[in-house]
Amino acid sequence: IGGALRPGEGEAMAQYVQEGKRIPRRGEVGMKADEIEGYEKEGYVMSGSRHKRMNAVRVRKENQIYSAEEKRALALFNFEERQQRENTILADFKQIMASKLSETGGKAD
Repeated sequence: IGGALRPGEGEAMAQYVQEGKRIPRRGEVGMKADEIEGYEKEGYVMSGSRHKRMNAVRVRKENQIYSAEEKRALALFNFEERQQRENTILADFKQIMASKLSETGGKAD
C-alpha cells in the first residue's frame, strides 16, 4: 500500500478507510471515533495533533492509504466498464450471427 508503512499498518489503516471511519492516531487506538470527537470537543488535545513532525508523518501515511484506495476503486471501475463494453460487443455479435443464420436458413446454437 505504501513504502513508509510498517508491516500490517497499511492494511489496518485501509480497513478504517473502507469502513468510512476516521483513522485513529497514536494514543487513540481502542477508542471509537465518536469518543475521540467528544474528547476533542471538550477541549482535550489528542496526542497526535500537537507535534508538527508526528502530524506530518501521519498525514503522509494517511495520504498513501487514501491514494491506494482511490487506485483500487478506479481499477474496479475500469474493470466493470470493460466488462460492460465486452458484454455489449458480444450481444451485438450474437445478434448479427442470429440474423445472418436466419437469412440463410441455418440453425443458431
